[in-house]
Amino acid sequence: MITREPTIERLAIAQSLMLEPFGIHESTLQRALSTIREHRVDDADLYFQTTRHEGWSLEEGIVKSGSFSIDQGVGVRAVAGEKTAFAYSDDLSEASLLDAARTVRTIAAAGQDKRIKLARAPRVAPSRTLYVATDPIGTLDSTQKVALLERAEKLARSKDPRIVQVMAGLAAEYDVVLVARADGTRAADVRPLVRMSITVIAEQDGRREVGNGGGGGRFGLGYFQDSVIEGYVQQAVNAALTNLESRPVPAGQMTVVLGPGWPGVLLHEAVGHGLEGDFNRKGSSTFAGRIGQRVAAKGVTVLDDGTLPDRRGSLNIDDEGAASQRNVLIEDGILRGYIQDSLNARLMGVKATGNGRRESYAHLPMPRMTNTYMLAGDKTRDEIVGSIKRGLYATNFGGGQVDITSGKFVFSASEAFWVENGKVLYPVKGATIIGNGPEAMTRVSMIGNDLQLDSGVGVCGKEGQSVPVGVGQPTLRLDGLTVGGTA
Repeated sequence: MITREPTIERLAIAQSLMLEPFGIHESTLQRALSTIREHRVDDADLYFQTTRHEGWSLEEGIVKSGSFSIDQGVGVRAVAGEKTAFAYSDDLSEASLLDAARTVRTIAAAGQDKRIKLARAPRVAPSRTLYVATDPIGTLDSTQKVALLERAEKLARSKDPRIVQVMAGLAAEYDVVLVARADGTRAADVRPLVRMSITVIAEQDGRREVGNGGGGGRFGLGYFQDSVIEGYVQQAVNAALTNLESRPVPAGQMTVVLGPGWPGVLLHEAVGHGLEGDFNRKGSSTFAGRIGQRVAAKGVTVLDDGTLPDRRGSLNIDDEGAASQRNVLIEDGILRGYIQDSLNARLMGVKATGNGRRESYAHLPMPRMTNTYMLAGDKTRDEIVGSIKRGLYATNFGGGQVDITSGKFVFSASEAFWVENGKVLYPVKGATIIGNGPEAMTRVSMIGNDLQLDSGVGVCGKEGQSVPVGVGQPTLRLDGLTVGGTA
């Protein structure tokens, strides 16, 4: 069987959706980029995007909402030195594209020393196939989608009589992007994304607690088989029932053990954001200027990897047309590099790492994480938990945030246990973990052999833009972290 190179295949899909129906041709792209080039600029690109999104929610056996939206448009950018000119339009037409190009030309800074050399002929950017170029919205019909949520609800209620309320949600997105750069690079991606979420409320003796479960990735809705739904439901029910038995947590400095998988969100916040190129170029990150220095304990190796198949945070290409990469950020405790988009890479004199990401055509790209995780060590979970003399074992987290400049972070544990003399005694509630990213990483004393990635639920916010991401880690022991409690 003869097949087309995957990037060419995706370009054909993108052109059929966003260029051909609106009378936009390769000559139009060249005209737009030539218009921008009338001012001296270092870089320029056109970013076309069309997105279809569908969402369903079910509560108490009733479909509470069903939504469907379509958004499409083009963003036009020129970069001169550190300055960026940007315009966007939700009207895909030759006239709107050229008008946006003229706007960018007008506001672009003049007087730079360099000019872009426009390529004589377009060239296809190298890429890979990490997920199927499918429209997940069409993989099940409406009746099947509602039936999926109903199964989840019935299953959750059957788990325990204390489950008094169940909410289930289903989301599917079909995102197609096309990038045309001034150097002649043409790239496209077709990005499916699905997610299922389960929320349960358990009640006992007048006390109510919430539990959550769910996951997804870059595939069709057929992924949500009964066995997968069972796992999400069990996760949500366990969390709610565990919290019904929870007690106030003592406060103070103590040993903290983080479970595998989603607790890697602490790594994302405490370390990942601090290693984004823009913060380090500006010197505002606590990691700025520390390449080659020890920033974590021996054994700590942290990657940002956009090449994992079917993962929520993975990309065939980033939003500047560059192939995603497996980037080693910290190796055995030594800082090896930052994640970069093209602008920061050029200004810092390094190579881009395939991390230029944007929420949509109406936003500028910036350095963003994909799937950020720590590699496994050699200790078992039982060894690590058994080593705790007095401390916290946190198996799940809610939200968290970080101050990039200071490195200080705060996290709320949604599921945690009090441990003494290596024995898990009882669940606790209200634990807040407070620390400093670089300092916390030096306090890692044991690394588990049970690396897990999250189930596919992560959303990262930065400067008002949200993008899907993944996190992961093995079981991890950190010594002397501050825990804010209620006891």
